[in-house]
Amino acid sequence: MSAAVLNPLKIFSEVWQHRYLLGQLVKRDVLLRYRGAMFGVAWIFLSPLLMLAIYAFIFGQVFQTRWPHQDSGVPFWLLLYCGLIVFNLFGETVSRAPAAVRGYPSYVKKIIFPLGILPLVPLGAALVHAAFNFLILVAALAVTGNLSPGILLFPLLLLPAVLLGIGAAWFLAAWGVFIKDMTQIVPLFVQMLLFLSPVFYPASAVPGFLRPVYALNPLGAVIEATRAAILVQPISWPAWGAALLFGAIAAFLGHSFFRHSRDEFADAL
Repeated sequence: MSAAVLNPLKIFSEVWQHRYLLGQLVKRDVLLRYRGAMFGVAWIFLSPLLMLAIYAFIFGQVFQTRWPHQDSGVPFWLLLYCGLIVFNLFGETVSRAPAAVRGYPSYVKKIIFPLGILPLVPLGAALVHAAFNFLILVAALAVTGNLSPGILLFPLLLLPAVLLGIGAAWFLAAWGVFIKDMTQIVPLFVQMLLFLSPVFYPASAVPGFLRPVYALNPLGAVIEATRAAILVQPISWPAWGAALLFGAIAAFLGHSFFRHSRDEFADAL
């Protein structure tokens, strides 16, 4: 086994070494997604803005939904949007990861091409979308009079979700080369995970006997931490730290699996 697999710092130094190439691939991926659309790249901003407006109307005006045990403060639809930012960052990365390598067969056959950055392209695109979603969240909090200094912690609190997405992307990108069905299976898993994560409800609403199971979901800890930040409530740093450790281990194992498998990519494609 190579030193790159054994040394976690070496893993990210390789990514940093090819940061320009990765940035160009992410830029190309984002631009291609909106190429030919009437409003072009503006949809990066318009799409989440329209969705937030719908959430505000449905949950704020039609259902007048309130967060459990909260009589005032941040509206439910903003707490929902906050959870979706975290989940969509992970969900978009994971859903597109199985095709990350399979979609570039010509790159696989180039001996000198750093294949390890290909699974990070979906993550880079997801981070771009998350950044715009975050700016809209900040603006909405300001307009509703709920903007607090805790919002500055938001990018930091996303780190476990980023690491978890990196690990899952490397792992699923490798599997996607050998099993085409992964492109169909993974999105279904992501949809189930959406409802099994505290996105539409707080973790405190989960029945007591199920909470130990929910505690195993690192995304739940990240979602709860980001909400606590905007609600100006105490953040469960031990739970967040455990999620960070889990994400780091996932990134390490995912990269190890990817490096172990990539010698067979050319034959599989």
